[in-house]
Amino acid sequence: MTEQFDLVVIGGGPGGYVAALRAAQLGMKVAVVEKRDALGGTCLNEGCIPSKALLDSSEYFALARDGFKRHGILVDPPKLDLAQMMKRKDEVVVRLTRGVASLFKKHGITLVTGTGRLVAAGGGTPQVAVVSTEGEQMLGGKHVLLATGSTAMTIPTLPFGGRIGEARDALAYQQVPEHLVVVGGGYIGLELGSVWLRLGAKVTVVEMLDTLLPNTDQEIARTLIKSLEKQGMTILPGTRVTKAEVAEASVTLTLAGKGAQTLTCDQMLVAAGRRPCTEGLGLEAVGIRLEQGRIPVDANYQTACTGVYAVGDLIPGPMLAHKAMDEAVVCIERMHGELPEIDYNLIPGVVYTQPEAASVGRTEEQLKAGGILYTTGKFPFMASGRAKAMDETEGFVKVLAAPESGRILGVHILGPRASELIAEATAVMAFGGSVEDVALITHAHPTLAEAFREAALGAAGRAVHL
Repeated sequence: MTEQFDLVVIGGGPGGYVAALRAAQLGMKVAVVEKRDALGGTCLNEGCIPSKALLDSSEYFALARDGFKRHGILVDPPKLDLAQMMKRKDEVVVRLTRGVASLFKKHGITLVTGTGRLVAAGGGTPQVAVVSTEGEQMLGGKHVLLATGSTAMTIPTLPFGGRIGEARDALAYQQVPEHLVVVGGGYIGLELGSVWLRLGAKVTVVEMLDTLLPNTDQEIARTLIKSLEKQGMTILPGTRVTKAEVAEASVTLTLAGKGAQTLTCDQMLVAAGRRPCTEGLGLEAVGIRLEQGRIPVDANYQTACTGVYAVGDLIPGPMLAHKAMDEAVVCIERMHGELPEIDYNLIPGVVYTQPEAASVGRTEEQLKAGGILYTTGKFPFMASGRAKAMDETEGFVKVLAAPESGRILGVHILGPRASELIAEATAVMAFGGSVEDVALITHAHPTLAEAFREAALGAAGRAVHL
């Protein structure tokens, strides 16, 4: 027999589990099909959360080793207990995945462990066939939501396995590499490279493009790269790996391009991007065709197949967990007859290096390419009282605004807690705010957030502390 639901979700990651919870809140009977033993998808299990746990732990270690003395704290050189660090990271993941599971129980959501695919149904919404260790079962739903996320891209010429792996492997090294080579200079490569650099590894980043973080404001990107190089990271733009020879204790790489050379390392992390997980979903059987590897959807996130929807990394747009979460909520609420929308121009992006980089809105490069006039206001954290007290003065806040109206067009931050500071900029821009609006908002002193206000004032030619 086919068990019937109002909504069947394939995928229990950020898009899938948030959709399920919102649907349950609205009174729907919901089932979620997830192939993992734990909910949360890549983000929670082997991406966003564990990487941030290790970034924080490694930052504390580097601070104890390199920064305590400046604060008048004298300790013996700290020793690294990598096993404990990894244990803490795993505990963070377990607590959060169990938290999602408890929410499912609270809202009466049915969790089915297995792999789901669409199966054509005569005249109605396709059913979902779930294959598990117990065999195959069928789930029927008035609506089916695809939220299977994405997976790391591989490079066919590289012999994956052992000393050559992807992000999930770099999150679980049992010892600090002597030399880690990272292939790919995006946010994943730079973040994980930073973790192991702080813990004592030599780190070399190989990037095929001439420009790292090409979608980031390039003044921010260039300044970040200089900072990482100052910390000891070697970055080779315009360079590609043409050959990898794996020995028992090492990998020998042949590089071509600007950084042509031969390198030997003991670990290699391939972070060359991600691709949507569309294989095995049965898309063609129900008339869904991919466009540039993604699933086309309408304003309601409905696919070409009536009653089947898709969100997150499966559809066009940045592959970000918060995008998937917001799309999930909007998709479900539109099923319920409401009409919320997402402003895709205001999805913030963050690189969790040290210093952090965060952006929302348009970059200078985008404004110039579009022929849009703008003014610029910048404020360095070196001039921030709070940043000086924290001893974290690298970076700056940059505000781009329309000359006549003062409306904020983009905000780009490099510096301490940039990931948190960007929220205020996003909120102001979401309400169509201007630099004058920010000027009228009282900011507590001393705080890092004052730097955003000063940069906004600078865009209006009114900076006080600069």
